[in-house]
Amino acid sequence: MGLEVCVKAAAGAPDILGDCPFSQRVLLTLEEKKVPYKLHLVNVSDKPKWFLDVNSEGKVPVVKFDDKWTPDSDVITQILEEKFPEPSLTPPPEYASVGSKIFPSFVKFLKSKDPNDGSEQALLDELKALDEHLKAHGPYINGEKITAVDLSLAPKLYHLEIALGHFKGWSVPESLTHVRNYMKSIFSRESFEKSKAAKEHVIAGWEPKVRGFLSGRM
Repeated sequence: MGLEVCVKAAAGAPDILGDCPFSQRVLLTLEEKKVPYKLHLVNVSDKPKWFLDVNSEGKVPVVKFDDKWTPDSDVITQILEEKFPEPSLTPPPEYASVGSKIFPSFVKFLKSKDPNDGSEQALLDELKALDEHLKAHGPYINGEKITAVDLSLAPKLYHLEIALGHFKGWSVPESLTHVRNYMKSIFSRESFEKSKAAKEHVIAGWEPKVRGFLSGRM
């Protein structure tokens, strides 16, 4: 049967994989390592009692290791690396934080109501830094070999592409060719295709947050 994994179900579609980038990171890791797993889709707006019983915080993703449910994608992916060392996804320590500021910069820009507040430029600066790294070390963060850094970053770039395209009509500039090629390459991997949420579910996931940002509630 493999490992049991709880991830987010799509909003309004409890039988379809939802839009959580942290859940996708765990699924990507399982797929790349070819670890068999059983998926439980959790409606996060109406969490079932059994799920809250085993995971009182009610957060996804959680994975069952040795009869114990473990939350947090950082912790889960580390345990997966220890339990299933082949193929190794451990990046060189100096690359471990590459691209780590892109997701918060994207969220800040998405939330922004003021085009002159610098949030777009801050995101561009982070994407340019990634482009420079990929130019020197690509095609992935650590050359030809995919690592845990790629599996953490790729779902966030997927959300960035869809949410900013939909809500702001914005896309990664053509000039950042290495980033664009990186996204195209990693999004086309079999592991990514199998673990990604559909575009409409990503949009549906961000919609209430964006409405909240723009109305000043968040």
